[in-house]
Amino acid sequence: MAMLSRLLSRRSMLGGSAALAVAATLTACSGGSSGDSGPAGGVYLLNFKPEAEEAFKTIAATYTNMTGVAVKVVTAASGNYQQTLQSEVAKSNPPTIFNINGPVGLATWKDYALDLSDTDFVKALTDKSMALTDDEGVVYGTPLATEGYGIIYNAAILDKYFAMEGAKASSVEEIKSFATLKEVAEDIQERKAELGVEGAFACTSLASGEDWRWHTHLANYPVFYEFRDKGVTDTPDLELTYSDDYKQIFDLYLNNSTVKPSAAAAKSVTDSMADFALGKCVFVQNGNWAWSQISEVEGNTVKEEDIHFMPIYVGVSGEERSGIALGTENYLSINSKASQEAQQASIDFLSWLFNDAEGAGMLVDGSIVSVSPYSVFSDLVPADPLGQEISKFLNDKELYPINWVFQTFPSPDFKDQLGSYLAQYASGKEDWNAVKDYFVSEWRAQKTA
Repeated sequence: MAMLSRLLSRRSMLGGSAALAVAATLTACSGGSSGDSGPAGGVYLLNFKPEAEEAFKTIAATYTNMTGVAVKVVTAASGNYQQTLQSEVAKSNPPTIFNINGPVGLATWKDYALDLSDTDFVKALTDKSMALTDDEGVVYGTPLATEGYGIIYNAAILDKYFAMEGAKASSVEEIKSFATLKEVAEDIQERKAELGVEGAFACTSLASGEDWRWHTHLANYPVFYEFRDKGVTDTPDLELTYSDDYKQIFDLYLNNSTVKPSAAAAKSVTDSMADFALGKCVFVQNGNWAWSQISEVEGNTVKEEDIHFMPIYVGVSGEERSGIALGTENYLSINSKASQEAQQASIDFLSWLFNDAEGAGMLVDGSIVSVSPYSVFSDLVPADPLGQEISKFLNDKELYPINWVFQTFPSPDFKDQLGSYLAQYASGKEDWNAVKDYFVSEWRAQKTA
């Protein structure tokens, strides 16, 4: 993500959950226990992403050496951010900077979020729509990064396939629709032994807590297109009119994978990324945060120059003009209950991170973000190959992006239960109608409660 956003994103997704850059926040227990007292007038950043912890600590030390202002970084254990935040805000020296995962999170934490509308870093946003606001336009959260997700592919293996007699495409540029993607994927699956792979796609991770790519990221697609058709940004009356499109791309993953669909319920994201890193497949759906998950796998065979994104094609008319999914779901907020001195120290710290070339450079060099929607980042080159891909799609004005609308999903429980229905479908215990019926009925029930 990278780090900040994950999406829970993932992590909300986090199931989540991991904008156009990569996002991150912290975690108690891994680098400074939550019991450590921080300076009352300093900065206390409660980080959401464990993988960003060391990079944030390096940034904190640099800022302290430069300004004399103490910066404390605490990282919440993966999947426990909300619980950690609830515990920490009740203490005498609470976090001064914390993460909110979009509109749903803002509804919970608005009373603790400072109005950031007049801060220098919010004014420096190149896309003001990326700020987290209430219905009246007051800014309560600022994005750490812009992130993106799509279908990651291994160009070395794909080029080997294109060179085969009878291949369904001769270059990746010819894959511009679900129909062509399906032909190529199914042909690769048929020729997997000859190509030296175990499947076209990595295993579909449907173990509990490992299914956020499908109940959040992939589920974003039918909702995005329905919102677009209706001209809305949210609705309690979701019909899931693109249910068949959601089903057919999910089926493509399941049926052309390194494992049988019935085995998906036992697979994790780590399993899926290992499939890709070890050259067992050609494609895997994930985001720009995945480079570290790939490159750090022991025995990784994927070279930086061979890792690229293609859009997720689901079968919608005109999708040849679509790009990858670009957005953010995690925002940094400043604690309105902190002292005025601590609030100002936190504003100054974020201004340095997002407006100063040194601060921004450390975010990029530390792989905390690849792309971020602030002016100073325009001259910075992402350090990782997938971050560079994000930048490419972000600047391609001929393609429309798939906006991250999963922020509007009713609740984490809604997504978790959707994941369970998807797992039941994959195992053959439920048909797709059960998935659709749950999606529509529970969406309305929670939206109108």
